[in-house]
Amino acid sequence: MQFAQPAAWSREFRTTAPEGAPVWVYFVAMNKYTRMSEEWERWLDASLEKGCRTQDIVAAMVAANYDAGYAERTVQERQAQRAQPAGAAAGPYRYGTPTIGHHNNLIATSDRMVRVAMRIEQPVVAVLDDVFSAEECDAVVALARARLQPSATLSPTTGENQVKDHRTSLGAFLDDADEPLLRRLNRRIAEVMNQPVSHGEALHVLHYGVGAEYKPHHDYFDPANPGFAATLRRGGQRVATLIIYLNDVEESGDTIFPKLGLSIVPRKGSAVYFEYVNEAGQLDEASLHGGAPVTRGEKWVATKWVRQGVFK
Repeated sequence: MQFAQPAAWSREFRTTAPEGAPVWVYFVAMNKYTRMSEEWERWLDASLEKGCRTQDIVAAMVAANYDAGYAERTVQERQAQRAQPAGAAAGPYRYGTPTIGHHNNLIATSDRMVRVAMRIEQPVVAVLDDVFSAEECDAVVALARARLQPSATLSPTTGENQVKDHRTSLGAFLDDADEPLLRRLNRRIAEVMNQPVSHGEALHVLHYGVGAEYKPHHDYFDPANPGFAATLRRGGQRVATLIIYLNDVEESGDTIFPKLGLSIVPRKGSAVYFEYVNEAGQLDEASLHGGAPVTRGEKWVATKWVRQGVFK
């Protein structure tokens, strides 16, 4: 984000700031900043790493025209993230009460009833029917078709998006800003997953042709990998996933859970839900999953990932 210069300003330094990022001292009233550039993100991490006091960090941000409340919240959130356990805590993964109503056969949303067709308690997995109507599935595919790009994954070492041969689908993120259909679907998904809408990433639509697959992987980000630091700052860890099937696949293309010996056949409008982070911050390795190669026809899915906090 490029910082806009106010009508009147003085390039006077009053506090330590990132190299090359001047602190502007303003003499006119103006809006305060409530977003951070990548440069300031790095500066904040470095300041915390050095052990700088919270009040000094906040004061430096306020002097640079950041909103005081925003600065204090941001520093506190970053400190909390740094204090979270790095990866799975000692001992086996501890299962608590699932986030969605695993003992209910029906999940009531604001505009439809979703039926639980199958569930597993450890790890938490559920197959759900009637999440999207057939018409909604077709509409989502139509929205995504023209935006498809080769699917990328996040490098665990550099944090850069990379296209690898273990993921051979095409994908598109759908922003719901100007799409009433997507806003309605995102609200329904949040109700199904029992999570705030604001914690969800943008709906990600994937298309698999014949031979396309996604080899077994985890959806969470291992905090031990430096390349995941930036995405973890955008809302914390991913905690749960919902994969909605947008068409009936002619042959194969199952969602597989290798550690469970479980294979779920895609069915238009249905979905598979699974979660993989507990209250202690442990990561459930049993949530390993993948998309088997499509052997005939094509496969369309919409994926919703949910974070611990508000996704930015």
